[in-house]
Amino acid sequence: MKLLNISWNNSQRSALTVATLTSFIGPFLISGVNIALPAIENDFNLSAVALSWVVTAYLLASAVFLLVIGRYADIKGQIAVFRLGIIVFTMATALCGFAQNGGMLISMRVLQGIGASMIMTTGTAILVSVFPPEERGKVLGINVAAVYLGLSMGPFIGGILTQHFGWRSIFLVCIPIGIITVLLVYFFLKEDLTIRSTGKIDLLGSSFYSIALIAMVYSSANLTKIFGWPLLIGGIVFFIFFVIRSLKTTDPIFNISLFTKNRLFAFSNIAALINYSATYSLIFLMSLYLQKIKGFSPQAAGTILVAQPIMMTILSPMAGRLSDKIEPRILATTGMFICAAGLLLFVLLNEQTSLYFIIPVLTLMGIGFGLFSSPNINTIMSSVEKKHLGIASGTLATMRVIGQMASMTIATLIFSFYFNGTQIKNVPNSEFISSMHLAFIISGVICLAGIYFSNSRGNLRESPN
Repeated sequence: MKLLNISWNNSQRSALTVATLTSFIGPFLISGVNIALPAIENDFNLSAVALSWVVTAYLLASAVFLLVIGRYADIKGQIAVFRLGIIVFTMATALCGFAQNGGMLISMRVLQGIGASMIMTTGTAILVSVFPPEERGKVLGINVAAVYLGLSMGPFIGGILTQHFGWRSIFLVCIPIGIITVLLVYFFLKEDLTIRSTGKIDLLGSSFYSIALIAMVYSSANLTKIFGWPLLIGGIVFFIFFVIRSLKTTDPIFNISLFTKNRLFAFSNIAALINYSATYSLIFLMSLYLQKIKGFSPQAAGTILVAQPIMMTILSPMAGRLSDKIEPRILATTGMFICAAGLLLFVLLNEQTSLYFIIPVLTLMGIGFGLFSSPNINTIMSSVEKKHLGIASGTLATMRVIGQMASMTIATLIFSFYFNGTQIKNVPNSEFISSMHLAFIISGVICLAGIYFSNSRGNLRESPN
């Protein structure tokens, strides 16, 4: 497969190159940090719940800013926001590498998440704006493959770096990549072909959304404390305020009508939300399982975990190209079903489970997600008009990040009930495995529900857009 078609113009090749680089670096850090969590736990003496916040803080910051940045990018231009995001992300990555304690690391992960939100909400919109509909599945498949390549290399390279150079090296090696990407953006990605929207940013609605999200996520890790449930209820109330505000204002940060009037867009986004909610914590849990229960080194654990994302990397471009010819609903629904089966198989894990079981199931999960993601993204981005590409891209990224965050929230909530502030290394193996079983059961059931939304979305070829 030729990644860069000779018939593509300079704007198309530049957009794909820069989007691919940025799509690689974020997932690389996410999966690399997952494999380094036991080392971070030991270095900063963090509890199981605090350790999960090293991951969750990045996701929460991304989710809080995605919608408002998507709206801002629709008004001011996608490329300007994309450039700023690269700079913020690179600076935050460097600061993570020099963190002196757990609090500083989590704070810098928040800043890193803000930069990532600028990249995520604009990158897909830029790609879709410069490629014709008949090419979108292909380029989105390449872009998604870069995401999975980052996820593939993260555990493997992150494990080697953590074992031989310490966990900080995972962040430090990304600094040159970030600098190179910044230079590429400024020199080769200049022309913004997206259609700008009119209006202004709804600051009140943005505030309601941010408060709701922060309250609900923070409360999930503190439900055993006296303020946990009141905080959760308060978050739900503010989310209701956000929905009401979005329906009443003329310039909402989230266009509710895209969900109420466009079934294809709505159900595809819900399917994405469900898929990420069910699958994201898998690598987090399996990284801890392989190192704590099976006694593998970070390098060995990272090598094993490559089995899942490497299949995503291989299948995503193929599934993307197929979705230009075959109805995406069929491919995505098949992928969702395979993901559900893989999650439920992991309920069988115990202390004696062989790698001959673990690696094939990880591979199966990779196949499922590879079949689901590219066709689903193609459906979402092809179901709206060009003037809504920014908010569609932002919505898609929001579904992904909220799904990832929900998945981590489920794991964090289970840890808080099972471990009660104990460090994971001090938790009995049987208790840790029981907590994993519950997480996989919940995730598998969630994924089964996603099959309905994926299959019931309707057909892209029938969409008027």
